[in-house]
Amino acid sequence: MMDETEQRAKAVPALVRTKRILDALSTGGKPKGVSELARMLDLPKSTVHGLCHTLVDLGLMMRVGPSQFAVGPHVLSWANAFEGQSDLTQEFMRIAEATDLVSKQSINLSILTGKEVMYVACRRGTDPLGVSFRPGVRLPAPFTATGKAMMSTMRPAEVEQLLAGEWPELWTRRSVPDLKTLMRELEETRERGYSIDDGQLRDAMVCFGAPVFNATDERAVAGIAIGLLSGEVNETSTAQVSHAVQTLAGTLSRRLGGGRN
Repeated sequence: MMDETEQRAKAVPALVRTKRILDALSTGGKPKGVSELARMLDLPKSTVHGLCHTLVDLGLMMRVGPSQFAVGPHVLSWANAFEGQSDLTQEFMRIAEATDLVSKQSINLSILTGKEVMYVACRRGTDPLGVSFRPGVRLPAPFTATGKAMMSTMRPAEVEQLLAGEWPELWTRRSVPDLKTLMRELEETRERGYSIDDGQLRDAMVCFGAPVFNATDERAVAGIAIGLLSGEVNETSTAQVSHAVQTLAGTLSRRLGGGRN
């Protein structure tokens, strides 16, 4: 079996650059121009320019204004295909729709992709002001409940390798400021059995997360989170929501062949 270095050596450079451009456009929540993308990715401006125009022609990117680009509508068909074909998302929605543990709050499912989590499914709650994320949204893993839940199942050396390099820009004054602090939070997560994002993404939002396992039971393949507005957080709601998220993650894990939760 080829190791990671061999696999990268055999990768098609243009496809690798294309993926990097689309990943860059998926972060930050705003369109970007060719010059900005070139700086972010350390690529020649001419290369980025050519790839962007090709991706626009393919519907994978779209123009925003005279000089900026955003992810295009064709990507939605891939997201829908993933959701439709994935046992993970199908089983999650079955379990989330059937649960009577929480009704007001939204229940979010995400996977770990590099230093970010990507939300892949959401069962919306009855509260119109509840915390929910659209499928496809990417956020810095160290600041999210699902990111911390998933990373808590990894060895410390794996977490260090995953987050090597520049630390994500802090989103709030409560965002995890460095790796040392994150490691302490991951240890607390292991002891509690669930993770907490206490206003690290949004000042008025507190999320509780738990890891989901498949048959390998080695490290989480996904994370489930339930969020509350900060004004709703008290001893009773914390006990209820933390229990619900662990129960849902455990149920989903068993459906996927895992039994660690």
